[in-house]
Amino acid sequence: MAATTTTEPAEQGFVTVPGDRRSEVARTLAEPVPQALSLLDQFGLWGNLGVSLLGFTGAIFVLQPGGAGTHELSLAAALTAIVVGTVLGTLPVALAGLPGVRTGAPAMVLLRGLFGARLSYLPTVLNIAQCVGWGVFELVTIATAAHTVAPALPKAGYVLIAGAATALLTIRPLGAIRILRKYAAGAVLVVLCYLFVQLIRHPLPGLTHGTWSGYWAATDTVVAVAISWAPLVADYTRHSRSQRAAFAGVLAGYSVTQVFCYVIGLLALVTVAHNNPDHIYGAFIALPTGALGFAILAARELDQAFANVYSTAVSTQNLRPLWDRRILAGVIAAATTAGALWLNIADYENFLTLIGSVFVPMSAVLVTDYFVVSRGRWDLSAAARSRWLMLLPWAAGFVTYQLVNPGYVSWWASAWTSFGQDIGFTPASWMSASILSFAVASAVTMAGGLLHRWRGPASLSRRLPRVAGTVGRAPCACRLLPATI
Repeated sequence: MAATTTTEPAEQGFVTVPGDRRSEVARTLAEPVPQALSLLDQFGLWGNLGVSLLGFTGAIFVLQPGGAGTHELSLAAALTAIVVGTVLGTLPVALAGLPGVRTGAPAMVLLRGLFGARLSYLPTVLNIAQCVGWGVFELVTIATAAHTVAPALPKAGYVLIAGAATALLTIRPLGAIRILRKYAAGAVLVVLCYLFVQLIRHPLPGLTHGTWSGYWAATDTVVAVAISWAPLVADYTRHSRSQRAAFAGVLAGYSVTQVFCYVIGLLALVTVAHNNPDHIYGAFIALPTGALGFAILAARELDQAFANVYSTAVSTQNLRPLWDRRILAGVIAAATTAGALWLNIADYENFLTLIGSVFVPMSAVLVTDYFVVSRGRWDLSAAARSRWLMLLPWAAGFVTYQLVNPGYVSWWASAWTSFGQDIGFTPASWMSASILSFAVASAVTMAGGLLHRWRGPASLSRRLPRVAGTVGRAPCACRLLPATI
């Protein structure tokens, strides 16, 4: 590895090293951060992550936003919801990745700057829970898809194979990303184009046949899928060679392929699957050479499992910076494999709704505080003071989300509906939980920042000199500021 040098983007965080193609992620947070990923590497990674077998089946929640068997959106409304939801969900993800490039810090360590070191443990634990959940979902999905193609081996066998492959990918994560860019991305694009052409040849319902009622609920479902990557994105963008590579790779790579994925799932539903998501996989396989294409997609799904397991390990290092990420990843891969053997994904939509309600407002607070209020002046050290008031905009956004879209768990939805009635609030059909939640969290963050500047300490903090700090035991050049807000 090249000699350790502090680069401009690392002024506020870890020591970063312009890495060559052989650079790899260090074992702990107490070691330099290689910045070795190009624009094409990031585009390949996020382009692959934008495609998911869960996205194909998840299209049912766009077509029927009220739940299976309810009224259907028109094709025009569903397609619009897919595009709008993807862009609205991916833009905050791309923005949330930029602090990672500038500081070299992984996603959960960045939250030390937002909430303080100890308070960052709360979102860290939530993120670990969501990553493990997604990891379980992905292994179940891979096993289901593989069993559909080759039923000779039971699903449990495919779960074990996928779990082992996931663990191996996490040993050299940057190498895995380059492999995805070189080999998987091209094959996936070919398969997606083939499926699209085959499905578009079937008779389609009229673009306006259906309703726009429930449009924003459908949009929120798509937003939730994209925004779920916000608490992970800096784990990968921190290894980018430039901010441009990180931002463009995430925004363009993920948006294009997620839209493609959802559109294909939607077309399959309204044509050969007859609105039954359980028949989508079979519909793909029934196409000429469809089994081969579907097998490629099933194998490619390993990148989703890899990303969730690796980010769980890196998130855990916010709690224990000197723990070896390789050992952590192995333990986590084993745990998700065990979960995939015993759990099911019947509550997928409810899981997505809950993720959205937690991480949409948190992303708004992060982006607003970093770029507007604090202007990048974050203390990322293990001694960062708690910023308790930053929980207020996060909570305000979460409550807003639940009042507009509480999901479909009966007791949870009833409780929030009852609370809304008690305060005289009834959500209108045009309301988007994601947009309103993001706006409220951002506005409250801005208001808190303005109040704090009016009181004076912010102007003092801008005059403080830069001093050396540590993240775990890693050398960094953080600004050690008093807690702001």
